[in-house]
Amino acid sequence: MTGEPLVQTGAADELGILARRRIEAAIIAPIYAELRAEIGETRAKALIARAIRQAAIEAGKDFAGKTPGGVNLETFQDIQRLWTKDDALRIETLKATSEVFEFNVRRCRYAESYKAMGLADIGPLLSCNRDGAFCEGYDPRIKLTRTQTIMEGASHCDFRYAFEPESR
Repeated sequence: MTGEPLVQTGAADELGILARRRIEAAIIAPIYAELRAEIGETRAKALIARAIRQAAIEAGKDFAGKTPGGVNLETFQDIQRLWTKDDALRIETLKATSEVFEFNVRRCRYAESYKAMGLADIGPLLSCNRDGAFCEGYDPRIKLTRTQTIMEGASHCDFRYAFEPESR
């Protein structure tokens, strides 16, 4: 991680992402309940997943557009501070280079928040679903591999990002 932010941020960043996700979840919860009642749980979850995934791709594009000098895995590493803000994630960085960014999440307050809101069943759709999709919008050369999440009951999340230059 670098000292100075590579991505320009503004007033919108004053509200941490954890707080934003809580607000979004509170709005999505009744919509999800209505969808589930009308079209069933499977289809309701699929619609929520698709909408959240598309929103994450668009957010990635937006962040990329605000990154002076272009995007890469190093600029991506720099913006991770936004997701950890307010002690939202406690991470253990394993490796951080221009080609690889690997870390484990040891505590996830996103998961804790969704559980407290009674939304643990759709928590993975509201948060985890965004991670790889965000990369698609931010820089398609960044690929995420993750085999487990706290949100789905694991002891930790294993984030493994790789920069694949030929993917552009």
